[in-house]
Amino acid sequence: MEIILLQDIQNLGSKDDLVAVKDGYGRNFLIPNKMAIVATESAKKVMAENTKQRAHKEAKLKDEALAVAEKLQNKQVVIATKTSTSGKIFGSVNTIQLAEAINKKGFEIDRKQIKIAEDSIKEIGKYTAKIKLHKEVVIDIDFEVVTEE
Repeated sequence: MEIILLQDIQNLGSKDDLVAVKDGYGRNFLIPNKMAIVATESAKKVMAENTKQRAHKEAKLKDEALAVAEKLQNKQVVIATKTSTSGKIFGSVNTIQLAEAINKKGFEIDRKQIKIAEDSIKEIGKYTAKIKLHKEVVIDIDFEVVTEE
């Protein structure tokens, strides 16, 4: 059975993909749960038009993400936090504080777009994080955690 996915489904495909699945999986699970529709000729034409329009929007979003990445690449991000005399942070620094520090520089970055290699940072120093601005645009940004004065 051929179906058109209405949303991303792990291990099956992305939204608007035309995929072949077993009849029972399609009829009994995907279609009733509004995850897919049957791939009729008219549905395929609608999907093709939607794909064409989305490609144009995706190109625009990617260009905007590249422009933000270029501006963000050269920014120095510093996070000031309370520390003990030995340099240990009271609590930890995570993506929330990093997103706030970047947003103070004039960017709109959500904490969910940021991935820090360490789970949480507990000492002062220099670190690197990955920021996913678009599914094809991921940049590394260096930031420094310093003692609050």
